[in-house]
Amino acid sequence: MTQDSVRADDKALEVMGMRGLGALADSMGIKLVELSAERAVATMPVTGNTQPLGLLHGGAHVVLGESLGSFAANVFAHPGGYAVGIEINASHHGSITEGIVTGTCTAIKLGKTLTTHEIKMTDEAGRLLSTVRITNLIRAKSA
Repeated sequence: MTQDSVRADDKALEVMGMRGLGALADSMGIKLVELSAERAVATMPVTGNTQPLGLLHGGAHVVLGESLGSFAANVFAHPGGYAVGIEINASHHGSITEGIVTGTCTAIKLGKTLTTHEIKMTDEAGRLLSTVRITNLIRAKSA
């Protein structure tokens, strides 16, 4: 992930320099496109992330959603704190067997101790595949 390839504000660029999306997101081919506390966008290939019937695995939707929601929450918490996920849920609306999935994360609530983000997964035609919601707890960094 390079700073040139991601639309991000200064705070997000600083967090990106400190952390990546993580080994799981990297191995799944998740690519960050846009990042701020209020909105984050990433893509993920279907290939390599399917269940035995050839459909995109429901857990892959959740990984994409948690990656985006947690990263946005960590941008919000920076520099004095960090975010940890405390609840996540997903509703699957459609299936896909090939192509690229785009996750678009928007903040529902950015509070002093909790953040909640909603992430909508769509296919290349814009068809809604799933909706993920994540709540993160904001923790203060230890001195």
